[in-house]
Amino acid sequence: VQLQASGGGLVQAGGSLRLSCVASGRSFSGYAMGWFRQAPGREREFVASINWRGGSTYYADSVKGRFTIARDNAKNGVYLQMNSLKPEDTAVYYCAARGTYDSYPGRFTSDYNYWGQGTLVTVSS
Repeated sequence: VQLQASGGGLVQAGGSLRLSCVASGRSFSGYAMGWFRQAPGREREFVASINWRGGSTYYADSVKGRFTIARDNAKNGVYLQMNSLKPEDTAVYYCAARGTYDSYPGRFTSDYNYWGQGTLVTVSS
């Protein structure tokens, strides 16, 4: 499956952005989806994930209550609504796919088989 992420940009602290990731190549509904991010000089870290059906979502503690992950299987898309952004949210955001019908989508980079190219989010103070 190929993943194309978009929606990044420059926003002031307290603002919002919505990231999108569109999948192509295989049946999207058979994949759990995740968002990860990587700031300069840091390792890639988990942000949020959602199972194949969309019924289970998980979030990193640092974004819980501010970010929301959702998916639309009819549009082969997964989305990350990011509110109340902080400068520490600045990073390249990656979407990832994992072929599984498990209810638990995973939260480690090693759980995911396919990665998009990333989209840069910059939050100014």
